[in-house]
Amino acid sequence: MILFILVMLSGCSNSVVENADQYVSSIEQITLPDGVRVIGLGEATHGNIEFQQLKKDVFEALITNEDVYVFVLEGDFGSSQIINHFILTGEGTAKDAVNALDYPIYRTEQMIKFVQWMHDYNRKANADKKITFYGNDMQRYDYSKEGLLDYYEVVNPEAANALTEQLNYVSNDTMRTLTAAQLQEVNDIMDNIKLDLQSNKEIYVQQSSPDDFAIALQYMEIIRQRTELLLTDDKHYARVRDQYLADNLQWIIDYEETRGHDKILISAHNGHIEKTSASLAGYKSMGNYLAERYGEEYFAIGTEFMDNTFQALNGGSDEREQFTVKHHSQLTDAFGDIESNEFYVDFKTASQSAELSKIIHSEQRMGNIGDDFRAWYKIAKMFYTIKMKPVDAYDGLIIVKESKPTTVLE
Repeated sequence: MILFILVMLSGCSNSVVENADQYVSSIEQITLPDGVRVIGLGEATHGNIEFQQLKKDVFEALITNEDVYVFVLEGDFGSSQIINHFILTGEGTAKDAVNALDYPIYRTEQMIKFVQWMHDYNRKANADKKITFYGNDMQRYDYSKEGLLDYYEVVNPEAANALTEQLNYVSNDTMRTLTAAQLQEVNDIMDNIKLDLQSNKEIYVQQSSPDDFAIALQYMEIIRQRTELLLTDDKHYARVRDQYLADNLQWIIDYEETRGHDKILISAHNGHIEKTSASLAGYKSMGNYLAERYGEEYFAIGTEFMDNTFQALNGGSDEREQFTVKHHSQLTDAFGDIESNEFYVDFKTASQSAELSKIIHSEQRMGNIGDDFRAWYKIAKMFYTIKMKPVDAYDGLIIVKESKPTTVLE
């Protein structure tokens, strides 16, 4: 009986759609419908070489085919400015810039090569076609605090000294030990900074630049968001975070539009990119917010795996291990005859096939692995997939047949 239940939960399928190759394309051939401004690229799991390489491959295709020059990562806003500075100026190294992110999942050769590629691209690009790099996450203090204080050193050194003293206890290392009273004090300081920036905007812009002023104001907002998250109970943490992810992305979109860039690519976990908030955790996803705010201007591309070996934290510990899962569904098996290891399925194109249209309009179990895994999850797909209608969640899908694990660099 137990074996029967596990087989049923696994949802085995083995139905190849004839001539499915007519409805797929290579990554280099990805194009977008007219009017799309925001492109989401999902990761079915953070710990794979292929999914990290797709960041560069998809971005390069969108630069070539769609004039997309703004890349946003599900990463800390403040430390992402270190990467942006490197790719625009060449100061520092790609490895140091990636290490600044303070997210171990990105400390890989693939991310370093991606950042170096952006730097090399910018060396040859015209000013209006240079790549800019952002993070839209808010789970760290240090680099946003440093950026804000550096700005005050330029526009108001006296205030910079006072703020340095006031915020000396606020850091990535201490944030989990701050009391509610201390966190409220941080919020009060941010309110005062916002008032000061807004009241002295004309003077500060003259002493710096409109761009520097705008970034400083966003540093302040990120610090406030980090504080609010720490004051949020665990039950609502994911909901509040995804709302902030969407708000910060909207800020980037609006800001870059003033600089002449009307399209952006955001790369994040599938759970943040998809439009339907299908996660069993019961919170509204960033992609859901984006779909509401931008409608058809938001184009979501998910990723899916078949045979997957990946690395992740083992059961909430600090130790990383490699795990292997096999995931076959009606959707993945439909493309079983495709020779390429990775390929793109545009759902509008796929809907021209009656068989494929039926599949993408019906509920499928789709890969969903975060940066935490337990070996026993492998006993049933319900522990590493989420059930959703692909066509409702995404506009297209990149399927990777065999994926290999990244190595986190020390």
